[in-house]
Amino acid sequence: MKHHLLQRVFDMRKEMNVNYEGKRCYSITLNSSFAHLLDDIVDAVGEDRTKKICIVSDSQVAKIYMNRIQELLKQQYEYVFSFVFEAGERSKNMDTVQKLYEQLISNKFDRHDFLIALGGGVVGDLTGFCAATYLRGIDFIQIPTSLLAQVDSSIGGKTGVDFQQYKNMVGAFYQPKLVYMSMEVFQSLPDDQFANGMAEEIKHGLIKDRAYYTWMKEHRELICQKAPETLIGMLDIGCNIKRVVVENDPKEKGERALLNFGHTIGHAIEKLSDFKLYHGQCVSLGMVAAAYLSMKKGHLTEEELHDIEQVLSAYHLPIRIDGYDAVEILETTKSDKKMIGGKVKFTLLKQIGEAYSDLSLTDENLLDAIHYVLGD
Repeated sequence: MKHHLLQRVFDMRKEMNVNYEGKRCYSITLNSSFAHLLDDIVDAVGEDRTKKICIVSDSQVAKIYMNRIQELLKQQYEYVFSFVFEAGERSKNMDTVQKLYEQLISNKFDRHDFLIALGGGVVGDLTGFCAATYLRGIDFIQIPTSLLAQVDSSIGGKTGVDFQQYKNMVGAFYQPKLVYMSMEVFQSLPDDQFANGMAEEIKHGLIKDRAYYTWMKEHRELICQKAPETLIGMLDIGCNIKRVVVENDPKEKGERALLNFGHTIGHAIEKLSDFKLYHGQCVSLGMVAAAYLSMKKGHLTEEELHDIEQVLSAYHLPIRIDGYDAVEILETTKSDKKMIGGKVKFTLLKQIGEAYSDLSLTDENLLDAIHYVLGD
């Protein structure tokens, strides 16, 4: 899967279809603004004015976009409600889902109606889970407002909430009717949240497309300027990489596990930080650990390991962390839902641009990599 980004003509709107079980399931549209949102929603769920809509968002995103999106939808639909919860991973739980259920029931939502997830990954995962389980399934639409959600969590139908200290332990595979991405959201996205999303973009290049990884390395300045043309071009490739993977393996029976590169140790650090560290920061640390293990396996050179670290650092992502206990991180990886027969299913690199799943790593191997990230 090789691309020539610089030769593409960016028309400020791109569309790709995601297939599920061999049939077109939904569209991902990349847009410079929200100008096409209402038309795309009507195309996805129909023009029936009596459909009820509940826009689900968090306390930070709602302040910026809720009124605007509500007014836009009211041009077509009569009943537009909102549900806003406190921003942050701590809200991604069954208590919040229960409150959303209560609102839907009190407003008599039925299978004819639909939800909209307006926000980042927490909002998208929680809304999708509610849509999958309310009345055994109602339609929902993703409007991701962070780079992380755009390139990762909004695509592929993974939904879920955290249970106690276990991230995404309760969930369902459930596909949206539309994923609408507007480059306008980057005007309000803080730089640290932009870096948070770049971790997943870099991951896509590392596991599937060396040319894309190299392009991000060489065009960091343009990307960080957040020019809409550049971002649509970047997302066009990044989203397409994930689209192909999830089409090939919609329920994570094989190839889709490669998307977990950096996530096993990353999730452990994220839990132990009590979610004070961003997901992308933790994935960055996990990718360093996985690249180190790939080098130890003889797949990467030391120079390639350092190159990966330099690219992550250039996008303001951490490559070392202190203040954590290596054994505790190791034990936390073993609560990961991707364990198979008591072994950690770990994604490594055969080379930059090609990943594989490995079940052979010992505790000593993992501790070695964890110590490397801890700078020991």
